[in-house]
Amino acid sequence: MAIIRPFNAVRPRANVADKVAALPYDVYNREEALAEVLKEPLSFLKVDRAETQFPEDFNPYDAQVYGKARDILQQMKEEGILIQEGKNCYYIYELTMNGRSQTGLVGCTAIDDYLNNVIKKHEKTREDKEIDRINHVDICNAQTGPIFLAYRSQKVINDVVEKVKQGKPLYDFTAPDGIKHAVWRIDQEKDIETIANGFKNTQSIYIADGHHRAASAVKVGLKRRDANPGYTGDEEFNFFLSVLFPHDQLMILDYNRVVKDLNGYSPDEFLSEVAKEFVVEEVGPEPFRPQEKATFGLYLDGVWYKLTAKDEIRSQDPVEGLDVSLLQNHLLTTILGIKDIRTDKRIDFVGGIRGLKELEKRANQDMRLAFSMYPTSINELFDVSDAGRLMPPKSTWFEPKLRSGLFIHELE
Repeated sequence: MAIIRPFNAVRPRANVADKVAALPYDVYNREEALAEVLKEPLSFLKVDRAETQFPEDFNPYDAQVYGKARDILQQMKEEGILIQEGKNCYYIYELTMNGRSQTGLVGCTAIDDYLNNVIKKHEKTREDKEIDRINHVDICNAQTGPIFLAYRSQKVINDVVEKVKQGKPLYDFTAPDGIKHAVWRIDQEKDIETIANGFKNTQSIYIADGHHRAASAVKVGLKRRDANPGYTGDEEFNFFLSVLFPHDQLMILDYNRVVKDLNGYSPDEFLSEVAKEFVVEEVGPEPFRPQEKATFGLYLDGVWYKLTAKDEIRSQDPVEGLDVSLLQNHLLTTILGIKDIRTDKRIDFVGGIRGLKELEKRANQDMRLAFSMYPTSINELFDVSDAGRLMPPKSTWFEPKLRSGLFIHELE
């Protein structure tokens, strides 16, 4: 049973929503964030990355930075750039990329569902990254970036969504990166009740993206509970901002690899080693994109190869059977000597949104070889999470990215 409830959102005025909406805080480095804020003064990035308002050498984790974020958020409300809805609602959030749309529901998720594993995780979190967002949420008294959740599709919820989408959207704009964003409000009591009851019949919800934001929101909620021992559980700090997508709407892109060297092997020696556990077929100069599980593209010295995992290394285990695990355990570690992809500087990762030509470019410039991957499926993510296991690092790449600033959940 999952508790997903409507909330009294703070959100942009319709005529500035396209200017306020910003990519998540963690897709930018500091220099890129500053450039974005200078280009678009209304960008919500100046709240999510308030160090852009300080000199370049200023500590981005200083308490003054989080205080500045709070002040800018309050100023945007006072100036009418952000408005308060005035009643509890759900929202429909549709993103369209390259003609393909995915539609999610915006609401607030119970931190108790996170603590009780109704909301399932598949990644470890880092304390330093958590502390940053804990401070941001706590000092701003608001969650400003939604957590990207997935659930198994339900007809009763889908029916309400499709009905409401027949009406006029609150927002409808195309961002500079070409992603179209549309938002509708669900404010009819019957529709709200139908959706809430639909989620109550949902056994599991899954974090697709945003593990650090989710963990941070939960820890702020627990901190507020400690400060309010008489809490009822109904207070806003007991819930965190989420966008929930039915599983059949989501697409996970490939998360590809580039490697610095051949670990001392000549190209022929390397291919001979690979052939012990993979069938190696030369494809030619054109990029090879895998079309099924357990197949990989390899780019080396201007030539693409197709690698197919032999039966003896395939596995039914939900983690060991993942393509990222097959490549890691039977090639990257054993042949190339890359044991920890989190820390080894010889490997880097390229999201599928950048295309296979980017792999060729990297392999021809600062790296030596590249691997194109078959994307992890949403059902594989569910299976790993249901088993209480963790996905290997860099297993999934979700596109398009949710925008921050379109929905803000205040904790009090």
